Amino acid sequence: MEKLIHKYADKLIQSGLGDITGPSRPLVGGLDDTLVWNREAEETLVLKDIFKGLNINSLVFLRPKEPYSSLIRFLAENALKANGLIQPKDCETRTFLHDLPVVNQFCTDSIIRALKKRKSVIIAPGGNNKTFQGPAIIAHGSVSPEQGFVTISSVCFASFIKFFTDYLAALQQGIATGDEHRLFETIIPFLEPIQKKLPDFIASPFPDEKTIYSAIIQAGQKTIEHKLVDSYFGNVSYFWNGTLYISQTGSSLDELAGCIDPVPMDGSSSAGLTASSELLAHMETISRTGCKAILHGHPKFSVILSMDCDPVEKAACPFKEQCHIKCPKKLFVDKTPIVPGEVGTGPFGLCNTLPKALTESSSAIVYGHGLFTTGKNNFSEAFKTLLEVENLCYKTYFEKVRLLRKAFFVQK
Repeated sequence: MEKLIHKYADKLIQSGLGDITGPSRPLVGGLDDTLVWNREAEETLVLKDIFKGLNINSLVFLRPKEPYSSLIRFLAENALKANGLIQPKDCETRTFLHDLPVVNQFCTDSIIRALKKRKSVIIAPGGNNKTFQGPAIIAHGSVSPEQGFVTISSVCFASFIKFFTDYLAALQQGIATGDEHRLFETIIPFLEPIQKKLPDFIASPFPDEKTIYSAIIQAGQKTIEHKLVDSYFGNVSYFWNGTLYISQTGSSLDELAGCIDPVPMDGSSSAGLTASSELLAHMETISRTGCKAILHGHPKFSVILSMDCDPVEKAACPFKEQCHIKCPKKLFVDKTPIVPGEVGTGPFGLCNTLPKALTESSSAIVYGHGLFTTGKNNFSEAFKTLLEVENLCYKTYFEKVRLLRKAFFVQK
């Protein structure tokens, strides 16, 4: 357990959510024979008692770095004025988090109440409460500290998506507040510059199965390193010799060794039982396009732009509460289509929408979910497209905001 708590504390730092020193240094606790922490901290006086009230074996506590700290503080303070919930609309929140509860006290009882219902809780003290420096996120695990790491990564991702999506919509409606403008201006300098240099990949053609595994492992690592996916979400596959090699469901893209399933395309094996939930979408895409490589990440601005909709049109749309599965509009970012579809199979599964879109383009964005790209022969092609589309979405978003802010302030 001691090795695991240090591992996931380090991963929070590597992902850019925490710091090596200072207030954003992660705090991770694990219960085996005894309760151990990755470091000494006064917060453990409260956190240790949470283990007594919940059936858990690990707990992760993080005061996130900027820009997440300011984003989450803003969203949390607004939530405390309403129903105590932050309610993002992205796919990860819908399928994994549901909503993000917020409490204004760092005390065992309020934290336990929230964690009995949800995977995380945000602590955002309000008013004159100066005894606790917030915001902070707490998440638990019943099997491993990895669960808390994944949850906190997802909370930060969902909060980022929510603020930037809400701000664009508020500008479009002419109702953006001074607080929103100031926060936007404050956090922009913290955004990392867009990565343009492509990493090196194993060159195709791949001569044997061993090389296939190595290429998939490398592709997953590069996708994480370039922050094109958060926590373990996303997947990767490669077609070779009648078999689709695909990352397993719930696997971390930067730790795919031993987590890749070889699934025969003719259905002659049950190996797909542990494969990614998007297995059928990958198989159908391979069959339709003839491509060999597929990469799926959750780059932030691709997800944000996929949820951009004219407020007037949205208000009149009969599917406005079901955009992610029933959006009837043909939407694009340049030549990249945006399609609806939910994770997995079923009548609204993205296995019904994504493959068709990828026959028309080497990239497609699933509404509120993420970006899929294909490579004819290798992952270098798919990764290049993944990066290019996210760069374009980044530039498109800020150009939209620039023009809307200009119009907004002229009108004011």
